[in-house]
Amino acid sequence: MQAACPRMEQPGETFGRIAFTLAGRAAMSRHGYLLVRLAYMLLTLFLFFLSAAVIYFACEFFVNGVEWVGHRFQLGATATGTVLAAFGTALPESAVTFMAVVFGTSPEQKDIGVGAAMGGPLVLATLAYAVVGLALWRRRNGQAAGVPCINADQQRLARDQAWFMGIFVAKVGLGLLAFAWKPWLGLLFLGTYALYVKRELSRDDECLDCEDLEPLKLRPRDEDPSMGWAVTQTVLALLVIAGASRVFVNQIELLGVAMGASPHVAALLLAPVATELPEIMNALIWVRQGKERLALANISGAMMIQATIPSALGIFLTPWLLDGPLLTAGFVTMFSIGMLWLRFRRAGMSVPALSAAGGFYALFAVYLGWHFHA
Repeated sequence: MQAACPRMEQPGETFGRIAFTLAGRAAMSRHGYLLVRLAYMLLTLFLFFLSAAVIYFACEFFVNGVEWVGHRFQLGATATGTVLAAFGTALPESAVTFMAVVFGTSPEQKDIGVGAAMGGPLVLATLAYAVVGLALWRRRNGQAAGVPCINADQQRLARDQAWFMGIFVAKVGLGLLAFAWKPWLGLLFLGTYALYVKRELSRDDECLDCEDLEPLKLRPRDEDPSMGWAVTQTVLALLVIAGASRVFVNQIELLGVAMGASPHVAALLLAPVATELPEIMNALIWVRQGKERLALANISGAMMIQATIPSALGIFLTPWLLDGPLLTAGFVTMFSIGMLWLRFRRAGMSVPALSAAGGFYALFAVYLGWHFHA
């Protein structure tokens, strides 16, 4: 029997088969790309929430350890918050400025350091105080209006705001000028912070014995742990906070890019929130424990560090010339601090007024959105 001849494809059929195959491959390629993007986004979100949780629990160990260190040094609640806790939690964001201005090889990379030096105080002067206010409102079961006063040395906090305001005005003013010996002025910022620390330690309030000290977490059965154990727990917690903060910063930058945020928006809005997260977490923990003085003192002390040490690094190693968004960030920060100073000076700071500081941050976010999309 004669074998049947195979059917020859017509040219049109061959072209259609090839086109169908290529289209199928393209569809599979797009499908695979979308799957990879989805997996990448899920991983980013997982690391985002995981690092935030690690920061919070590490802050639990940090605030517990730093309270015992302050107790051993016989420091009061205010000095413990403004000096010890603030200096420890300010290290990660100060490191961001240091790495950018020292090892940055381009003007854009050095600008990141300048943005961090301006964005950090903005977040502390607005969002951080607002978070404390909202936490106090929640702790008082939403009856903030009936309990207007806060448990803190408001006159002392007013002096802190005045110090910060003076330093910040000089810092912003230098950003408008260009002259040869400007870098030497960075020494004045370092000297001012040293003077501030000396003043805090010499005018300290009552010892932390008046506070309810919880047992040291590394030594829960030891009623009087040694300084060595307290320092060990504090340093270990700080290392974990620094590492988790690094991961958190990376993820929030990736999320900003995925949402279409410009690099300027990410640098001025998202990254400072990430780097100031330890201070905000500390404040939440202390408010939850009923230690409002420590929460407010920690924010106040962190603001002084952010106004001096990162600024000094930027003035030393960059031209320190501020553009429109950075100047606006400076002005918004000063407006918020001015409001806080007036309320603290009159000893009339209330929970609603403290919470209202977050409105300045919202205004700045609206300005950035308009500026970069106009």
